[in-house]
Amino acid sequence: MNEQSLAGQAAFAPANTADIADAMIVSSGLRIEVDRRRGRGAGLNPGGRFEPQRRETFDDGWQTLEELPPFKTEVQIEKPRTAITRNESPDIPFDRSINPYRGCEHGCIYCFARPTHAYMGLSAGLDFEARLFAKPDAARLLERELAKPGYKPRVIAIGTNTDPYQPIEKEWRIMREILEVLERANHPVSIVTKSALILRDLDILQRMAEKNLVRASLSVTTLDRKLARTMEPRASTPSKRLDALKALSEAGIRTSVMMAPVIPALNDHEIERVLEAANAAGATEAGYVILRLPLEVSPLFRDWLLQHYPDRYRHVMSLVRSMRGGKDYDADFSKRMKGAGPYAWQIARRFEMATKRLGMTRRGMPLRDDLFLPPNGSGVQLSLL
Repeated sequence: MNEQSLAGQAAFAPANTADIADAMIVSSGLRIEVDRRRGRGAGLNPGGRFEPQRRETFDDGWQTLEELPPFKTEVQIEKPRTAITRNESPDIPFDRSINPYRGCEHGCIYCFARPTHAYMGLSAGLDFEARLFAKPDAARLLERELAKPGYKPRVIAIGTNTDPYQPIEKEWRIMREILEVLERANHPVSIVTKSALILRDLDILQRMAEKNLVRASLSVTTLDRKLARTMEPRASTPSKRLDALKALSEAGIRTSVMMAPVIPALNDHEIERVLEAANAAGATEAGYVILRLPLEVSPLFRDWLLQHYPDRYRHVMSLVRSMRGGKDYDADFSKRMKGAGPYAWQIARRFEMATKRLGMTRRGMPLRDDLFLPPNGSGVQLSLL
């Protein structure tokens, strides 16, 4: 095998490509051998959109070079200046969040956070799953930020970008350190994850739940193990996520289920079944998000769909575009989460009827923020008076 550098060429076909032939062009020259990407979600690893060159592997016919090594998970340390990320998006019910990690080993092919790896000069494809960044100083930075004069406590969301309980958390334990800071400060937190590893921190979550300071959401996109394995290769199995929901609920923790994303003609037929299973496990709240395909996610998802479900390619993408004004994605705040048009309306009504029948709420009672105690431990600047 050899590598070829192509300067100034587009890494992807146009985002609104509607033909399978164009999707095949997406794969041409970019596809990574199965043995190199085993256990990963993406089949491509194109260069970042800000890079001046694109590299492709090709066979030069001489068979003189060794096979390229498989993609192994590599973790680098990132040194951010702050732990809390702020946002003013009108369609998001929180104004602050924390991301213990950049990139996610779960490898969910549809992950809307994939394009952020371009800011690190890396690919939104396999690099996003295998070349990760950990923030070991996150808890210390958080404690310092919570101690600032005038800080106003509001719910901090964790897991809305990359999963805080992805496999590397077993070793790095950054999420647990963050929870310890939040518990000491009586600060409300909302967690979303696809991992049963959340049960490791059941002790902290249970104590916080007694003060109505925590909500835990498990993202369950399908009950089909085969679909989950190809679509979310390193996340917990659907049954493990439901077991985690049950354990959290039985421990007195407010639990909800997120069906994110709902993918037309792929998992949308499971809406009622997922909600029923989650409700039986103790979830009292539920939410959903329609498939989002911003920037690099679109060609990555289309390539994956063509490889695993070629018979559904046209149907899936046709329905996606029917909800996005004829495009693969519409970033309008009023449409990006729920879509628009008849099919999106149908999904919304089905979800509404199912949650009503099961007695589940779309958004429960707010978490408490009146118990907040500013930290005064190590790493916090003391007052001069």
